[in-house]
Amino acid sequence: MVFRLIIVLFFFSVGVFSQEKFTKHKVSKGENLTVIAKKYGLKAKDIKDANPDAPKILKLNSILLIPNKDAKPAQNTSESVVNNSGFHEVLQKETLWGISKKYNVSVDDLKKANPTLETEGLKIGQKIVVPSNNPVAVSENTVKNSEPEKPEIASSGDVEIVVEVQPKETKYAIAKKYGITVKELERQNPFIKGKLPVGYVLKIKITKEKADAINAISTPQSQINETAPSQTGIAENSVIKKDTTFVYNGNSSELIEQLILNATENIGTRYRSGGTTKAGFDCSGLMFCTFGNFDIKLPRSSIEQSRIGTKVASAEAQKGDLIFFKTNGRKHINHVGMVVENIDGEIRFVHSSTHGGVMISSTKEPYYQRSFSQVNRILQ
Repeated sequence: MVFRLIIVLFFFSVGVFSQEKFTKHKVSKGENLTVIAKKYGLKAKDIKDANPDAPKILKLNSILLIPNKDAKPAQNTSESVVNNSGFHEVLQKETLWGISKKYNVSVDDLKKANPTLETEGLKIGQKIVVPSNNPVAVSENTVKNSEPEKPEIASSGDVEIVVEVQPKETKYAIAKKYGITVKELERQNPFIKGKLPVGYVLKIKITKEKADAINAISTPQSQINETAPSQTGIAENSVIKKDTTFVYNGNSSELIEQLILNATENIGTRYRSGGTTKAGFDCSGLMFCTFGNFDIKLPRSSIEQSRIGTKVASAEAQKGDLIFFKTNGRKHINHVGMVVENIDGEIRFVHSSTHGGVMISSTKEPYYQRSFSQVNRILQ
């Protein structure tokens, strides 16, 4: 009898230990081990080790065990009291802004008390110092049913906004929404330089004035997902197709500079017929991909691209215009590039050439001087 009692107590203790050591996570659309690990401040290997039977391609709505580095007791009561020792244990989905409201302190005060937050951010289970000793009662039901938190807004100076990447969002659309350049967005979030996975959490620092303006007109993200999922991440009507010419509402010069930067970053990439990736581009594929990165969809072939926009004289060619050629004695357009500058009648353009891949050439070169056809303005 005593032996049986010992066995029961052993399994009971193991069960309790397991519940405290792991958190259950339900797999959502677009998630993989890397994305989930990033959300919990862990490595993908940690989650893989905790779920040895999990398939390489995760199934939607399946449950994974997430290792909890700082195990916390299960909260079964409807109301819990945040301890008054000057520390706060970070829970899932909590933000600095939300924690500051609970303790009636500013986000800046929390950052000053916890210097590592600037570089590492919040992690589930992390204990942070709170510059207040007053206990605050927090209802679990209230937390669950409360409205989605708005972006972090501090009282003065620059503020930090936390943004989760949604399906179909692009770096340009996010940067445009918050009034910064793609380069600045990548500088603040170096891990997105290669790609922009769905579910990644970005931290964007902007001025308080911009944040106030965004906060005033923004809709809670959950409502956006429910009411208009197909439009998530698209720049807010910033590009409108009208009479085959794209009319850009905003600072078009900034967009054009970003287009040129994006295209010239591919200089040296080899020519590949039908190619639209860094593995190789053809001429129209380079234009299709470059403009597509900024939510502007061009036709796929050079002849079709020559039929959109507005034709302009070569002397009036500007940065961002498309320039077309009839090469090798052809009677129809079969080559396209993008103007990067026009100085004293010499148009320099970036394109993907069959003999040199992505490069910059000039209309002063005899070959392109003979085969020049037209210039089309795509953005107005």
